[in-house]
Amino acid sequence: MSQLKNIPTNIITGFLGTGKTTALNHLLAQKPKDETWAVLVNEFGQIGIDQAVLTQSDEGVKVKELVGGCICCTLGPSLTSTLATLLRQTKPDRLIIEPTGIGHPAGIVDTLKNQHFKDVLDLRSIICLVDPRSIEKREITEHPTFQDQINLADVIVLNKTDLASSAQVSATDQKMAGLYPPKQKQILTTQGQFNLSLLDITHTEKETESQQHRHLSNEDSSATPMIGMQFQPRPKIPFHKGNVNDGLHTMGWIFNPDDKFSTSKLEVVLQNIENVDRVKGVFHTDQGWKFFNQVGRELGIETIAYRRDNRIEVISQQEHDWKSFEQQLVSCIIN
Repeated sequence: MSQLKNIPTNIITGFLGTGKTTALNHLLAQKPKDETWAVLVNEFGQIGIDQAVLTQSDEGVKVKELVGGCICCTLGPSLTSTLATLLRQTKPDRLIIEPTGIGHPAGIVDTLKNQHFKDVLDLRSIICLVDPRSIEKREITEHPTFQDQINLADVIVLNKTDLASSAQVSATDQKMAGLYPPKQKQILTTQGQFNLSLLDITHTEKETESQQHRHLSNEDSSATPMIGMQFQPRPKIPFHKGNVNDGLHTMGWIFNPDDKFSTSKLEVVLQNIENVDRVKGVFHTDQGWKFFNQVGRELGIETIAYRRDNRIEVISQQEHDWKSFEQQLVSCIIN
């Protein structure tokens, strides 16, 4: 990679459900037409949804996905090799990394500054999205990952301010503004919308107690992550894969692209699943191809261009009757 030098690089971080992928889509929409951008997305689950959701075209955007754990520990070796390959193939004008919402960004920073990339990449602003409603949830504000994301950030983006109360927005705004050392920029927004200029704010070196963290997994962390699966399950017989990592349970399913789902039935199934942190899915429905995005009980549905297969990923702090949930999903198929 000797011909590649000082590629502007950003990390877009934030806890589960803060709107990182939506924000990244808005950034991609602002990309100068004469530039090529490489995007590396990390998903904690085993299936992978974000690559389907991100806006992709032949006009200078290349998205690569790493799934099955946190790229700063469980997938550490994969991060180095995947990143090197992505840079060689793309020769980008900018690199953006979106870690999983439960990943510590410190390990990624260490990788970007190691001997392989220190002359290749120019680390600029680390941008952290925060949902103001989380200020009232101790399980989030006291979580070491949340604290690391905040501490390492150069820019704080209070997102989803339209869904929070004015008191929540004000309290979070004041809390973030009171951090020391102070952030270089702090903004309030909705739908993850912010100006491209935030990407070129200079990164400030910071220390964090969690730079030596390690996720503990009940699975063999040396297992090869599932990347770009090309097979197709038979109609109405989905493939599934799950994991337990860092105290969180993940389960994902892939359905045949010809399986068509009832939108209204899917809404009921997803709204009725209890005690889950995150649900993301792409489905071929009776209303076209749709992206289902759920945080807790809050469900959003958007049209999407993805067509390769139907897929869904669930993240929870506890084990569920996944077989029963799969049967509920199959019952939503209408063809």
